[in-house]
Amino acid sequence: MIKKISIIGLGYVGLPLAHEFSKKFRTIGFDISSNRIETLKKFQDTTNELTRQELEAALLEKDKNKGLVLTNKIEDISDCTIHIITVPTPVDKNNKPDFRPLEKATTSISGILKKGDFVIYESTVHPGATEEIMIPIIEQQTNLKLNTDFFVGYSPERINPGDPVHKLKNITKIVSGSNEYATKQIENLYSTIIEAGVYVAENIKTAEAAKVIENTQRDLNIAFINELSKIFNLLGVDTKSVIEAASTKWNFIPFYPGLVGGHCIGVDPYYLAEKAINSGYNPEVILAGRRINDSMSEYISNRIKYLASAQNLNQNNLKVLVLGVTFKEDCGDVRNSKVFDLIYHLRKNFKNITVLDP
Repeated sequence: MIKKISIIGLGYVGLPLAHEFSKKFRTIGFDISSNRIETLKKFQDTTNELTRQELEAALLEKDKNKGLVLTNKIEDISDCTIHIITVPTPVDKNNKPDFRPLEKATTSISGILKKGDFVIYESTVHPGATEEIMIPIIEQQTNLKLNTDFFVGYSPERINPGDPVHKLKNITKIVSGSNEYATKQIENLYSTIIEAGVYVAENIKTAEAAKVIENTQRDLNIAFINELSKIFNLLGVDTKSVIEAASTKWNFIPFYPGLVGGHCIGVDPYYLAEKAINSGYNPEVILAGRRINDSMSEYISNRIKYLASAQNLNQNNLKVLVLGVTFKEDCGDVRNSKVFDLIYHLRKNFKNITVLDP
């Protein structure tokens, strides 16, 4: 089955995936950004997911059946038999799911797809998206028939940027396929690189749902703690001390208040919510959690203003230093960072603001 593998999208998800597969198979990494390709060819990863040594080993592999090749030309992956799509799935300014990157990637793949090829999606979507949006694009663009001429799978990414412990190969991988044959082939494929093991989902829609609720659950847990922090502040109770005390019970799960940004936890719940609304259900809890978390930047800014006023400090003379601008620690990603929202609100109250991030 396996001749060559292409990875479409070389960001935080695609690059580590391409690196692991390149240890076993000839792998071609494709990205529409020529700058990204040229930087990686110089053995520099701006996402800091791969070291220079790792890139050198993959790109300079002499075994023609292994190693990594990089390109921004779609025709260079035409002889691949497996195409894995790892492009972003963001939301627009109104928090509506934006499928355009995924649709464009699917259209590009359709132009080179051959009989017997596999297309596997790793991008986070709502349950049903692969079968309702992506497969029809392929069939319309190619005149190929699903499960007769080509096969589709869904294996949600679980990359945690900036985490040196939970890496791709030691996180259990969920896999699913468009039929039994596809599922088995995809299971075998990922089993070659995932040391933690592979979990076979009942179907593609189940795998999609499993992924989207992982981040939605975390979003809601943090929203609950954020709301508690507001309540405890009014009561004069230290939230961290409360969490430490509650953590002495065996089944209490500690979460901490803060800004919820990034391209996963602060985005994925909107995909599930939008699908629920379109299906006739109003997701009250999910959207309430989003509203709470999105309100924290303004809340923090107002708290700083209140504390300054309580100390009789002149706001015009105060110098505010913001340490860190990325969406999380030890990660260079600034996409959807709520620190920008915090700075926006701080500027309403203070004139002198400095932002520092190494």
